Amino acid sequence: MKTITTIGFDADDTLWHNEVHFRLTEDRFGELLADFAGKDHLNERLLEAERRNVGHYGYGIKGFTLSMIETAIEVTGGKAPASVFSEILAAGRDLLRHPVETFPGVAETLQALKSDYRLVMITKGDLFDQERKLAASGIDHLFDAVEIVSDKNTDTYARIFSRYGDGADHAMMVGNSLRSDIIPALEAGAWATYIPHELTWALEHAEEPVGQQRFCKVERIDELTGLLGS
Repeated sequence: MKTITTIGFDADDTLWHNEVHFRLTEDRFGELLADFAGKDHLNERLLEAERRNVGHYGYGIKGFTLSMIETAIEVTGGKAPASVFSEILAAGRDLLRHPVETFPGVAETLQALKSDYRLVMITKGDLFDQERKLAASGIDHLFDAVEIVSDKNTDTYARIFSRYGDGADHAMMVGNSLRSDIIPALEAGAWATYIPHELTWALEHAEEPVGQQRFCKVERIDELTGLLGS
């Protein structure tokens, strides 16, 4: 671990709250369509739509909004009133405007690490929305580079850690998603530190890696300084 020179950080639900806003929007969506489908069934159909559409629309709020519209059409047999679609679009716009709240210890941890490591934010999602959140977070000045990507895979980490550091072998990725932040970073040859979050999108679920010497797990981001210094 002493050879680490670059640290990559996921953004949503690692640096700031995100999934909670989507869950609240799902509740709002359920209320809109309560006359047509039960909440659990509706959420299942919405997740199916998101799984189908992520390859077409990518990750983020716009794809989520389109999936809600598609689900509303499906569960109502095309009979949903125009007001429902207006409300769905309004919910999507509200998501794009929600305030950005960083987790406790984020700014202090980044500041403490900045003098010894290159810090890179690596996030996927809508370009405009991720740029907005980073600017509103108040921590944008602490990163040496920012990469907003369409997806996170082994090649993504190999490319980014080579561009901004000394390669994946000398890098660590920090995030809350096992599927996107941890497993592909390990496969690229990097270290990976998992910070679990109580709300994780179903499409980001995966099993924790077993027998991986470069896999670490902490409960809070401020534990990183102690981990790297141990």
